[in-house]
Formats: sequence, C-alpha cells, structure tokens
Amino acid sequence: MRSPRPYSPAAGPGAQSLTERRKAATQLDIARAACELFAEHGPDGTTAEDIAHRAGVALRTFYRYFRNKQEAVGPLLAGGGDAWRALLAEEDPGTPLDEALERAVTRSLSDSQVVEEGLEVTRGLLRAAATDEALRAVWYRVNQDSEERLVPVIARLAGEKADPLGVRLLAAAATDAIRIALELWSTTQAPVSGPASPPELAVRCLRELTAGMTLLRRPGPPA
Repeated sequence: MRSPRPYSPAAGPGAQSLTERRKAATQLDIARAACELFAEHGPDGTTAEDIAHRAGVALRTFYRYFRNKQEAVGPLLAGGGDAWRALLAEEDPGTPLDEALERAVTRSLSDSQVVEEGLEVTRGLLRAAATDEALRAVWYRVNQDSEERLVPVIARLAGEKADPLGVRLLAAAATDAIRIALELWSTTQAPVSGPASPPELAVRCLRELTAGMTLLRRPGPPA
C-alpha cells in the first residue's frame, strides 16, 4: 500500500507536459518508497539502493532525480502544500485576508482521512529530521519554496494597491505558522484534530505572527 502524502506548505508544479508528468510520477514513487523505509528503519537504516528497490527503479534512475536519500522525500513534502495554496487561491479578491488565511489553513490540515494520515507521516519525518541534518535541510528548503510561491496568491487577494512589503511579510508569516505548528506538534502525541492539533496550532501561530500587520487592517467606516 502506498503511503499517504505528508503535509507541508509548499506548492507543487503547475501545468506540465506528458513527459514532465511521467517524471513527476516516478519521483513520487521514489518519494513514497523513501518515506515508507524511513518510517520502518529510519534514515540511518535506509540506503539509496533500498529506496530504488522498493520503488521498482534502477539505482541510476534514483540518482537522476535525487542527490541523496534524504532529498527523495522532497516531492512528498512539497506536494502536501498543494491543497493549502489551492484552497487559498479559491478565495475571492477582497475577502478579508485574515479570514481567508485561517479558513484555508484549517481546511488544508483537516476534514479528510487522507490529510490525517499524511500528517502522521509528516510527524515521523519531522522526528527523524531532528537528528538528521540533511533531512532537516530538505524540510527548510521546501518551506522556503512555499513562501516564494505563496506571494502571488496573497498579492492577488490583497489587490493591486497592496504594499509589496506587506504581501511578502504575510507570505512569510503564513508559511512559518504552518511550519512551526507542524514542528511543535511532531514532538508530541497530540491527535490530528482537536486541542493541540495541527489546525488548531497553525491558527494560533498565524494570529500571533500576523498581529498588528497593516495588510490585515480593515478599513474603518467613512468619516
């Protein structure tokens, strides 16, 4: 059985050609195999050869896409953010940004067995990353990519007159809110829903990080 997709706030690729989709599918097969083996044996107990064998590809195919075994989980971590960015993009321009962000964060981290299973996979990867520098670097890179790809989504919702600095700051805060929530949650035995769960923690982080941001201030009534 294939492992569910871990959650992370990064966005996946846009429109792709058939060749690109096939390459992406192969990468995901390798990523799922890496995730399964890391869960079973940990990064130290897993080799690139093990991952390639589990994925049903040649070792040279593995190294065509990834430099090392830790990087193999990148597509899964990045793919988890597709839902978050897509849900936010569904919001109409002019919608209060604080409401749009909280709604998208909450929906992307809940309401689905697939999401919940993916969160448990993410918890295992983040626990492994605590003692694996290369795996931790993949996580940070995925989050950096997420922040950059979130900027145009927020800019569209904020409108043409929005301050570019405010847009960048809000993208950073939203990305960090989810990252911090997942990292904190991964160190606990808290469930995937309810108190101290990822959606609850992420909304708390978002409110703390964005408190006082001018981009979120709503215009007052006319004088």
